Amino acid sequence: MRKEKIIQGEYYHVLNRGNNRQCIFKDERDWIRLLFSILYFQSSVNLRNISRQVNYFSQNKIFNVPENTIKEIIENRYVELVAFTLMPNHFHLIVYELSEGGISNYMKKVLGGYTKYFNAKNEASGHLFQGPFRVVHIKDDPQILYLSAYIHRNIREVKNWKGKEHIFSYSSFRDYLGENRWEELLKTDIIKNQFLSVEKYKLFVENSGAKDVQNS
Repeated sequence: MRKEKIIQGEYYHVLNRGNNRQCIFKDERDWIRLLFSILYFQSSVNLRNISRQVNYFSQNKIFNVPENTIKEIIENRYVELVAFTLMPNHFHLIVYELSEGGISNYMKKVLGGYTKYFNAKNEASGHLFQGPFRVVHIKDDPQILYLSAYIHRNIREVKNWKGKEHIFSYSSFRDYLGENRWEELLKTDIIKNQFLSVEKYKLFVENSGAKDVQNS
């Protein structure tokens, strides 16, 4: 049972890992599929031909969802995505609950949809993730800044990625430092507005000890 009560109008750190800490990705298409889910499942809008979007991202490093569909998602979303990173056996998100039950609905779509896809692709069955998603209430600005640094530094734990966090495709860090690939689907203002410049935020993340004192 999840003890943390999710309250509308609050920010949360949401995370989950593979069952028995197993890897949740078999190949690059899996990474792209979960990335798509995290970005585009923020509302009840049903999306078709996701495999076509995966193919497009494989070639262009961006999705090709029609503008009218994105507009519909934004107008009807029940959460706002603030930050994210995918790791080989887990993921981290910062999410704002717009409507009651929003985060639960969002994670049900993300986790359920990805598990169904993964099991079908690999002729498997059963749980892919380690129980219900975990959620931690973010109470103030220092906490959300700390978590954003922690999340954006996370990939440095993977061999050959230390010092390259800013170019990792499956993290929002690159969207904070350069052009936001996802525009309104990724709401960066709550964090970026607390810094005088992008460079100031980059230095904050790089100099943070968040990932040095906490493991996940």
